[in-house]
Amino acid sequence: MSLNAAWADLTGRRQRLILLILCAIFFFAVLLLRLWYLQVINADRYATLSEKNRFRYLPIAAPRGTVLDRNGAVLVDNRPAFGLSALRQEVDDPEALIHGVAPLLEVSQEKLWDAWRSGSRFPRYRPVPLAHDIGRDSMERLQEHSVDLPGSFIDVLPMRSYPGEELAAHLFGYLGEITEAELTPRREAGYRPGDQIGKGGLEKSFEEVLRGEEGERLVEVDVKGRQMRQVSTQEPLPGSHLSLTLLRPLQQAAETSFGDQAGAAVVLDVHSGEILAMVSRPSFNPELFARGISGQAWIDLLKDPRHPLQFKAINGQYPPASTFKIVTALAALEAGVASSATTVDCQGSIILGNRAFRCWKKDGHGATNLKKALRESCDVWFYEVALRLGIDRLSTFALSLGLGESFGLPLEGEKRGLIPTRQWKRERYKTGWYDGETIIAAIGQGFVLATPLQLAVMTATVANGGTVYKPQVVKSIRSPQGEEVYQMSPEVLQTVEISERSLNAVKRSLEAVVNERHGTGWATHFDELKVAGKTGTAQVVKRKDDDEEDEAGRIPYRFRDHALFVAYAPAEDPRIAVAVVVEHGEHGGSAAAPIARDIFASYFGLEIGPLRPDDVVNVGD
Repeated sequence: MSLNAAWADLTGRRQRLILLILCAIFFFAVLLLRLWYLQVINADRYATLSEKNRFRYLPIAAPRGTVLDRNGAVLVDNRPAFGLSALRQEVDDPEALIHGVAPLLEVSQEKLWDAWRSGSRFPRYRPVPLAHDIGRDSMERLQEHSVDLPGSFIDVLPMRSYPGEELAAHLFGYLGEITEAELTPRREAGYRPGDQIGKGGLEKSFEEVLRGEEGERLVEVDVKGRQMRQVSTQEPLPGSHLSLTLLRPLQQAAETSFGDQAGAAVVLDVHSGEILAMVSRPSFNPELFARGISGQAWIDLLKDPRHPLQFKAINGQYPPASTFKIVTALAALEAGVASSATTVDCQGSIILGNRAFRCWKKDGHGATNLKKALRESCDVWFYEVALRLGIDRLSTFALSLGLGESFGLPLEGEKRGLIPTRQWKRERYKTGWYDGETIIAAIGQGFVLATPLQLAVMTATVANGGTVYKPQVVKSIRSPQGEEVYQMSPEVLQTVEISERSLNAVKRSLEAVVNERHGTGWATHFDELKVAGKTGTAQVVKRKDDDEEDEAGRIPYRFRDHALFVAYAPAEDPRIAVAVVVEHGEHGGSAAAPIARDIFASYFGLEIGPLRPDDVVNVGD
């Protein structure tokens, strides 16, 4: 009987049963072949993949290099901080993870979702940081519920620490998460999404020096991604260490002396250009950025009318006011258009054309020579001398003292200030120079602008006899192994030829400013230390329709004059030079000079009491 005939004799039910049996045999055969393929043919490959699934390579962030002062005191350091991260390939349900983590960390789910979404640009093997610098209590809660949070893990990360909080914050700068624009040119250097990078100050300028090399650890995980044990560790390599020229106690004293006032101060070693203190007030705490600053806190900093984010010591440009009279006096003496005995009868103003140029003292100073002109800051003496000197010689001498130039500090935003010349005005305003502008420039007003750093360099140059040193802030760099890879040495930018006669005449006058009762800088007087200096009061430009007085009957804060003071000490053998600017402080003698007094007291270890009313000369300068 043929197969077809035999099949035809079967009932329909038996036919269907045989078909089912054949299908079952076919599928079992396929499964057996697949098992044979997986377990025999590709056994080695899948064994390797299985091992890889059991292990995870987790990066270990490298501590950044520490920053020290000149004596080894720690200025910027690292501290251990707990962080929560997640591996995306092991999180099957991100919503469940975030829903479980939020109450344990006591943060909003929206904040965690933002962190999760920002991690989408990371490679899948790269952990996504969900929370930084979490407290110990939160960390313990997370550990207790770790079984319910598959794919997440707690790690200890180095967090940038600033022991002085706001101390020298503008100089140090701050850290932030690397952006796509910053990442692109740095991929080959090992940077990855989510890395912290310097965003300003020394943290940015010395990023490659301070940044260490990332390590990694190999951990074994279970099927749910929970860590079972640590297999091996490759320790990270910390960054190199910066030693600065700063003197921490002096920096602290300078910042404290400002109180709530806004402004800047710079202290230099007159024989090397080393920056001993560099203040910008108000300040901010860089650790806010390291932890992740909130949007509202950032807006508050941006909207603060006193500009706490501005590094005023190097990019604040102010009219130097009467501190510039040092330049005018030296230029006039060296040009031979005046001497220490040159006397001008100050009646409170001079007339040039149809305009009166007034002295700050309405009744005038009477017969005034160089010493009296600097001691009491007589404007008329400098008006008369400036007309004989001319803007060309005045500008040339000012430029030779370091004004109107940047010094190439390893910091962003350093400004050049402005020393006007005939050519500059012709190019800028398409017009000629007028004698009235020379008169105004001679007392540090009009077009003239300078940064506090430039004023300090100018003062140091006068103090040391004419050597312009490049200001420097990094003293040395050491590798993690302790090897010195850089050592600062003084760098002379230029030497100014100043006769001893001219220099001594001006120096004696600057000593009188501080050490004689009629001097405008009397507030910086010490019995144990002779200081030489010059006060200044810079007018703030306001429109005619601006309000003249506030509710208390005073000029509104934003229109008050800036207060300035420059000085060096000891007068007979100078060691340090100081420049202080107090924004809207009104009078150099009453606002800026007391700050310099505190700076000198700190540096020379002098005990001083509170200022008495008769210690401050409240004059127009």
